[in-house]
Amino acid sequence: MLIERRDDFFNPMRELQREIDRVFSEFFKGSRVESAFYPVVDVYETKDSIVVEVETPGMTKDDIKITIEDNVLKIQGEKKLEREEKDRNYYVVERSYGTFERAFRLPDYVDTENIKAKFENGVLTIVIPKKEEEKKKVIDVEIE
Repeated sequence: MLIERRDDFFNPMRELQREIDRVFSEFFKGSRVESAFYPVVDVYETKDSIVVEVETPGMTKDDIKITIEDNVLKIQGEKKLEREEKDRNYYVVERSYGTFERAFRLPDYVDTENIKAKFENGVLTIVIPKKEEEKKKVIDVEIE
C-alpha cells in the first residue's frame, strides 16, 4: 500500500506561488509602485434603512461626489497629495493618494429619492431609507 505524504500534495501550488512572486518582483524591481487610494466601507441594514459608512481620512466633503443611477450608488472622490518633498528622505511611505470610485447595487426596496449623507471626522455616512410599504414585516406562522 502506497501512502502519500500530505505536505507533498500542495507542493506544486507552492512552487507556482514562488514563481509568480519572482516574476512580479523582477517586474517591479527598481521602480516605485504608487498605491491607489481605496477607502474602506461598511454597509449594514437597520429596520428602517441601509447605511453605508466610508472612511475618508484627510479628505473634505468637497472632495467627494455621490450619485445614484439605475439603482447603483456611486461614491467618487480624490485624496490629494499635498506635501512638500524637499529636505525629506522618506524611510516608509504607507499613506496612499489618488482618485477612487466605489459602486454598490441597491435593493429595489429602498427610497432613492430621500437619501441623506453626512460627513464628520473623516467618515462619510450615507443613509438610504427603505420604502414604507417594503419594510420587512415579521409574520408568525402557527404550526398545526
